[in-house]
Amino acid sequence: KMLRRVLCTVLFVGALPSPAQASQGHISVVLLGATGDLAKKYLWQGLFQLYMDQVSGGHSFTFHGAALAALEPGQRLMFDVLKKLSCPPDEAPNRCAVLKDQFLKLSQYHQLKTAENYTALNRDIETLLRQEGLKEAGRIFYFSVPPFAYTEIARHINSSCRPPAGAWLRVVLEKPFGHDLQSAQQLAAELAGFFREDEMYRVDHYLGKQAVAHILPFRDQNRQFLDPIWNQHHVERVEVVLKETVDAKGRTSFYEQYGVVRDVLQNHLTEALMFLIMELPANVSSAHDVVQHKLQALRSLWGLERSSAVLGQYQAYDSQVQEELQEARGYVSTTPTFAGVLIRSDSLRWDGVPFLLTSGKALDERVGYARVLFKNRAYCTQSGTLRDAGHSQCKPKQIIFYFGHGALNTPAVLVSRNLFQPVMPKDSWKQAEARSDLHIFGQPLSDFHMYSPVKERDAYSVLISNIYHGRKDFFITTENLLASWAFWTPLLDSTSRQPPRLYPGGVENQHLLDFEMVSGGVAFTLAEPAELLNPSGQMPSDFRAMQSKFRQSPLVSAWAEDLISQLASDMEEAAVRSVARSGQFHLALSGGSSPVVLFQRLARHHYGFPWQHTHVWLVDERCVPLTDGESNFLGLHRHLLQRVRVPYFNIHPMPVHLNRRLCVEEDQGAELYAKDIVALVANASFDLVLLGVGTDGHTASLFPRSDTGLEGAPTVVLTESPVKPHRRMSLSLPLINRARQVFVLVLGKGKHDITTLLSRVGHEPRKWPISGVSPSSGQLVWYVDYEALLG
Repeated sequence: KMLRRVLCTVLFVGALPSPAQASQGHISVVLLGATGDLAKKYLWQGLFQLYMDQVSGGHSFTFHGAALAALEPGQRLMFDVLKKLSCPPDEAPNRCAVLKDQFLKLSQYHQLKTAENYTALNRDIETLLRQEGLKEAGRIFYFSVPPFAYTEIARHINSSCRPPAGAWLRVVLEKPFGHDLQSAQQLAAELAGFFREDEMYRVDHYLGKQAVAHILPFRDQNRQFLDPIWNQHHVERVEVVLKETVDAKGRTSFYEQYGVVRDVLQNHLTEALMFLIMELPANVSSAHDVVQHKLQALRSLWGLERSSAVLGQYQAYDSQVQEELQEARGYVSTTPTFAGVLIRSDSLRWDGVPFLLTSGKALDERVGYARVLFKNRAYCTQSGTLRDAGHSQCKPKQIIFYFGHGALNTPAVLVSRNLFQPVMPKDSWKQAEARSDLHIFGQPLSDFHMYSPVKERDAYSVLISNIYHGRKDFFITTENLLASWAFWTPLLDSTSRQPPRLYPGGVENQHLLDFEMVSGGVAFTLAEPAELLNPSGQMPSDFRAMQSKFRQSPLVSAWAEDLISQLASDMEEAAVRSVARSGQFHLALSGGSSPVVLFQRLARHHYGFPWQHTHVWLVDERCVPLTDGESNFLGLHRHLLQRVRVPYFNIHPMPVHLNRRLCVEEDQGAELYAKDIVALVANASFDLVLLGVGTDGHTASLFPRSDTGLEGAPTVVLTESPVKPHRRMSLSLPLINRARQVFVLVLGKGKHDITTLLSRVGHEPRKWPISGVSPSSGQLVWYVDYEALLG
């Protein structure tokens, strides 16, 4: 019988210590897409490595290659790959030959095309185990197929190929996992209909690279050195970089859909960054704790905007797309093949530290690394030639996790000698010789403590081993995936119309792709040469903000990001004028989602804003505790107040939570707020009120068909919202109309219908409260983006 013959032969050459150890149960590994590129290059070799590592571990195995091809041609293709499998250099030749022979005998091909094929596979596995008298421990299904096939395959596995009760199922998924947040949510929801979260292993092969996989253990083992310096006070910046010399030739179909940000930054580089900046759990071996701390770090990142990135495209890309995808000769692609992105965190540890993520094709070298560069406060009076070079405090101080390739051509961990000598596990990492002929970042290697793996292992071998052991911290959970897409999707949306800078490729790029941090974002250092400009007519981003009239008041309109930039500048100008006039600036802000990007813009780009002299008021508030996620004040605090220096006694949240009760009329919260306004704001006239517009025409928390707050004395009122939470507090319309300036911000296609309606109706605040906004002696300005204005 097949399995028994294999076990006996392996026992004969001494690979297994005793037959008793082969009784822990059987594992069936099914590789879908067994004849594809990824399987040929990495996966079969990884499975063979797993077999070599675990053959004496107590489990028995069978390996099932599967694809759409019919039995005979598929089998031929698969065994052509298996015959080329190799053992590590330190494996004894006779043992290698036996193990390879047994691996081939334990491997078989199946056509998996129909529901009947999956039923037949399940029957084959059960029959084999019954004949051998083995109990099933678990099944691994590795999806090395395009994501569009996932749902159908998942349905078949769930309905007819699950292992019996008591045995585990592990389903391995390859990226891409969606194209943006919405598609990732859809794919996740479909897969959740067939598999539990603990059964799914989403592969990001960078997490299997030895230098990346060692970031957390390194931080854990060197806590004594790193705890005092791993923070904003000592770290100058963090860089995560992946450069490639190859272009996208042969992959333009994929690249046209994804581009460099989706291909590399959203997954590989973000994951490496999370390992660097996440808080260390007490137990770094706890997969659950690691995943939760990664999520915390992701959620601490500032939202990305268009100015957060510089994008490029190598010159030959268009012609490659035209050739491979049969596009018309004049076709122009805006897909980026290079990106540099500035990321910041609002965590206490990393506040103010720039994280730079960079990747591109057709660059000058192939290399990947994560680099933490420390601030240098030393001044050395002794001349450089007389100093002990390696330990000089004036030399740069850095820690580098080197993924591979490049000048070193090996995974490595490097620590500047003038920092500390790290603790490294001797069984897996060895100290490399200090060579002075090789340089990294302009420094000789002798300036570093350098360590490389005792035994280099391919990333897929590492990950397949982790799948076998059920280690989830090396894989992407659904929550992790959606949080990452939520972070990257706004940048992808805002840059989708932006033509990338063209670059020639290779060493000819010179300084063309160098970029620098400017005004809270990044920009290319060199102006774009005229001969490289994209000749493809106007892009929407070429249009400037246009000014005209809307409802007899000034209108400013532009694409959303340009509009927000203009609004923020106008607010700063109004603040500076007001402070010059009266020594203070009273600003009343609406809540909701629309002003979030404005708050972020003000925090990041407007360092001249006179926050010290600004009083911040709320236009309206939901009747929830101020710590509740629904609270307008909490949103304002998160996105603006905690990032600028407003004196705390100048911040005026609405008193919706008094005496442990929410908006109870007897507590007189509305009256208290009105008294504060009268006491502090001259003539109860705010210098600037920022409003939004609901799709039903409401503004602040003044809703249609409600008498409350639309007329009478200027005051603060309690109102009822048609949506939860129903109870609200709001400035009244007469109080809003006393302001010196009122700005109304309207964003997005969802507001097009109400914008069109408002352009036609008169003063009817009972039907549309926003139509009643008309400052008695001040100015009203509308800020409406193109999508809301033009649909």
